[in-house]
Parts: sequence; structure tokens; C-alpha cells
Amino acid sequence: MPAVNPSPSSPNDAGKPATRRTSWAEAAAAADATKPSRAPSPAPAPPVPPTRQPASDPAGAAIASVPSGAPGDAAPEAAVPPSDAPSETPSFRRSRPTVADAIEGSPMPDFISSPGLFVKEQKPRPVGGIRGALYKLSGGAWNLGPGPKQRQEDELARRISRQLQGSYNTAILSLKGGIGKTSTTVGVGLTLAEYRGDAPCAIDANPDSGDLVERALGEGIYQQASPRTITDLLENIESIDSLTALARYMHHAGRLHLIAGEQDPEVSDSLTAEEYLRIRKLISSYYSVALTDCGTGVTHNAMSGILQSADNLVIAAGYAVSGAKRARSTLHWLASHGYEDLARNAIVVITDKDEVSSRVDKDAIEEHLAGICRELIAVPHDRGVADGDLVTLDVLKPETRRAYKEIAAAIVDGYR
Repeated sequence: MPAVNPSPSSPNDAGKPATRRTSWAEAAAAADATKPSRAPSPAPAPPVPPTRQPASDPAGAAIASVPSGAPGDAAPEAAVPPSDAPSETPSFRRSRPTVADAIEGSPMPDFISSPGLFVKEQKPRPVGGIRGALYKLSGGAWNLGPGPKQRQEDELARRISRQLQGSYNTAILSLKGGIGKTSTTVGVGLTLAEYRGDAPCAIDANPDSGDLVERALGEGIYQQASPRTITDLLENIESIDSLTALARYMHHAGRLHLIAGEQDPEVSDSLTAEEYLRIRKLISSYYSVALTDCGTGVTHNAMSGILQSADNLVIAAGYAVSGAKRARSTLHWLASHGYEDLARNAIVVITDKDEVSSRVDKDAIEEHLAGICRELIAVPHDRGVADGDLVTLDVLKPETRRAYKEIAAAIVDGYR
């Protein structure tokens, strides 16, 4: 019997193999494209089994069977796209987030910049007073934190120890001797050395045989050592290329490093502005903070170099009408000679060195000077300062040490 081909073929299809067509898959794809995003997926319609009519051609080869849904059938059975109406028995599946989904969706914490998220902050330990006593008696179980006084001390220490970018120089000067200029330099220098991570340097540029190193070390210890002075440093400055080489010309009072002034009266006043600037340039390579004891007056040879390289000033004064007038005159001279910024940002330190009588109106003197400077700090009378000998922080009154801390903090605040 001859084979029957249900689909007519065009002349162009002659000689090509018959192709299997799946009309139900096309219908399912169209249904998926039109269904709502959250609607359950309908089950695809089962394919219509093809009607196979075996036949053989004259050569004995079987003709490929064609599904009844192929084009050209009298009654094609294509799958009908599902309607929008929900099925009678919809199947829903509740989706619960897993641990991996929760971790992926949550922001990643910063372990470096936010360590407080993982470690409970501990209160600072109180020192002294009732709070400190309770802390010791309870073995640390009762920690009320530091009191107001300790918090103020901690804030001063933070200001003093502030990290600096570069090297800075503070000049301590006065128009009158014997009012606490050198003792302020030593006391503030020792305070900076106590709280700062880097050692400070103090330079004795007093043209009148300054005694900065004697006040920091004690005269007996200084005389026993091989005294190197600022003159020796200048003579060999070209050969100094390291801190080790520089240390041979310096003295050390703990962590405070000092350059002694010239003691020979014939050459003590020979330091020029250019020579001081050479020393300042050398010191700036190894020290971030330098203090310069300028001696008395503002017109000696080295003073122009000192003021030119200074970042801020400390004006020493005393509780006397003449001392207050000299301090005010110094600030006016600076402002009128091109150092207005130094005068405006100066720190005036009034030292009660001679323990003035009650007839002196200290408040009036302080008010007289406070309006023409950045800050005014008073140093109370203290025999450890007034004796004119060795200055050590251990023997000073707490009020004196607190005043030196305030001066040191004000100095570092001025380094911008």
C-alpha cells in the first residue's frame, strides 16, 4: 500500500528529511510569558501522541511519522493557553530565608574602624579620691570612672601628647631678668618630655651666660660632665649628619635634651641670627618640638633669627606693676616690628617667684595682660622654682605642675 503523507510539501521541501514538530511546547512558552509573576506555574498540557502509519517506499525505507498536530492536519490538536482563572487546586510553596540568605542580605560590619561593635567599652580607671578608693577596695568591681578633676588632667595630657606633622619652635623671652623665664623653660620642657612620645629639645640662646642646663641638671652634675656648648656645636655643625653625632653636643635631663649656652663672657654675645638659624635647621631634622630660652631683651644679635623661626611665643612676667608693663611693652614692640601674629598668639606666663605681698592686686595685673594675648597662665609661688637651683617636677607643688601642664598644652595647641 502506498504511504500517505498528511502534510503537503512544497516543491522546495523535496529531498529534505521530515522534521518532528512540538506545537505544545510553543503553547507552554506563550503561557509562561503571560502568567503573573507570583501565580503558580500551571502543569503543561501533555503532548498529543502522534499517529503513526507505517509505510514503505519502493526502496523499502520507512516514511517518518508526523504528529497529528502538524500543520496541514484536518483537525490539529494544539494545547490551549491556560486562562487567568486560578486552578481549582493551586499548590503554594512557602519560601523561608536560609542562614546564608540572611548573611548575604545584611551589611558587613567593619572590624577595623568599629571595634566597639564587638568589644564592650571599659571605663577609665579612677585615680585618687573616693572613686579610686572604691575601685581598689572592690578589686575593680565598682568602677565609677574618673572624676571631673581627673578628666581635666587627662584632657591636658591628650593636648600635650598630640601628634605633630613637622618641627615647631617656641621662644621664651622677657624684658627683665629674674622673673621665671628659665625656670618656665625647664618646667615646661620636662612636662613635654613626660607626656609626649617624642623627646623635646631646649636651646639656651641667652647671650648673658645662660644657666638653662644648670637648672635642668643641677650645677654640680653639669660641672662634672664635659660641658659642650652651643659654640662647640657651631664649630662642628657641618660634620653632624645623625642624631648620634648630635647627641655628643647635648645634655640630657631625663627625656629632655638640652643645648648649653656659652659660658665665656667674651663670646657669649657673639651668636648671630644666621648662626641660630643654622642650629634651628639642624634641630628640626630630629625634634618635633624645640624650646628656645632667649634671654633678656628682644634686640640682641640672635633675636631676629629666633623670632623669624618661632611658631609661637611665651612672654615671662611677674606680679609687679613694672613686670606687667614690660610684658605689655614687649607685645606692642612685636606687633609694630612685623611680628603681629606672634604677639596675638603669645602666651603670657606670670610667675609668683618672690611671693608678693597682699598689697599687690594680682587680679588687676592679670586683667591688664589678658586682653592682649591668646592665653594667660599664672604659676604660683613655689620654693622649687624660687630658689634658682635645680628644677625637678617631683619636688614641685601640684598647683605648679598643673600650671606647667597648662602652658605645655597651650604651646602645642598653637602648633598648626
